[in-house]
Amino acid sequence: MICLLFCCWLTGTRTFQNKLLFTHPGNSLVQLFCNHDKTDFYLMLWYQQTPGRTDMKLIGYLYHDQPTMEKEYKDDFDISGALSGSTAKNGSLMIKKAEQKSSAVYFCAASKAQ
Repeated sequence: MICLLFCCWLTGTRTFQNKLLFTHPGNSLVQLFCNHDKTDFYLMLWYQQTPGRTDMKLIGYLYHDQPTMEKEYKDDFDISGALSGSTAKNGSLMIKKAEQKSSAVYFCAASKAQ
């Protein structure tokens, strides 16, 4: 059984956190969604915090609609979404094959591109 906690925050003037805790039987696809209404935030970053650790590892990020994955996560995760335009922004993190090693807290962060 896999335990996942999903959190989300924005960098900048307004911050929010949306938590979702669920368990999953494993060995199947899991997709986490992140959205916000900051129309000028075109960058969405995804992080993983594994049990017993205080640090977070960057899984990858989405800039407009172009994903960039960190090397160690390329085989197990995908990032997609639509961050262009002047409407609400939506992104997702897909765990291709959820396993025990996928148990973690996942964070989504949105920011203006620097």
